[in-house]
Amino acid sequence: MLGLPDHVRTCLFDLDGVLTRTAKVHAAAWKEMFDDYLRRRAEREGVPFEPFDAVHDYDEYVDGRPREDGVRTFLASRGIRLPEGAPDDGPDRETVNGLGTRKNALVLRKIREQGVEAYEGSVAYVSAARDAGLRRAVVSSSANCRDVLAAAGIEDLFEERIDGIVAREQRLRGKPQPDTYLAAARALGAEPGAAAVFEDALAGVEAGRAGGFGLVVGIDRTGQAAELRRHGADIVVKDLAELLESR
Repeated sequence: MLGLPDHVRTCLFDLDGVLTRTAKVHAAAWKEMFDDYLRRRAEREGVPFEPFDAVHDYDEYVDGRPREDGVRTFLASRGIRLPEGAPDDGPDRETVNGLGTRKNALVLRKIREQGVEAYEGSVAYVSAARDAGLRRAVVSSSANCRDVLAAAGIEDLFEERIDGIVAREQRLRGKPQPDTYLAAARALGAEPGAAAVFEDALAGVEAGRAGGFGLVVGIDRTGQAAELRRHGADIVVKDLAELLESR
């Protein structure tokens, strides 16, 4: 059923890039924020400006991670270390939290301007899972998860939501640690071995593998099928509709 092993009765879905077409919006916001910061830093220090790569750098250091972890991990790849600052730091503060605030403002602006579109194949798959009686949750590092679900018109398809707000409240470590997926399984009363994780991010499939889940499905939206498998995906599809077609 649904391309899943018989013992899997719970489905845990990432948001950006799996359910909604917002991964490119996030990548563009990260690039705009980092390029502005790196350009100003290069001018200040008299060194060449090396822009953020919206494909490689996004996939390797940012995608799927909590916002502050993404800032911290990418900057570390450039040998840059900034003060943490505070969660209420403004977008002009040169801190981890300040850069994260700037990125969040950019992505919210882009979402308001461009809207949110859900992947048709994903909506069909989640609907089929609901009709088959499978439990369903969204697991996202984004603090804007609920707003994005509502904007895409798919909020009612899910029973539970573990997002950046919940992770902060419950002090859950972000992907690639499995904490948020394990919290979603607990919320649905499921053992990890009876749950499937659906992810498009390398950090997300690592989290699924680390949590001992029954199946980790990689969704390849950007031509990184081999990397998804290397990081822990059991199977890789280009769209969740492929799993419906396999029935």
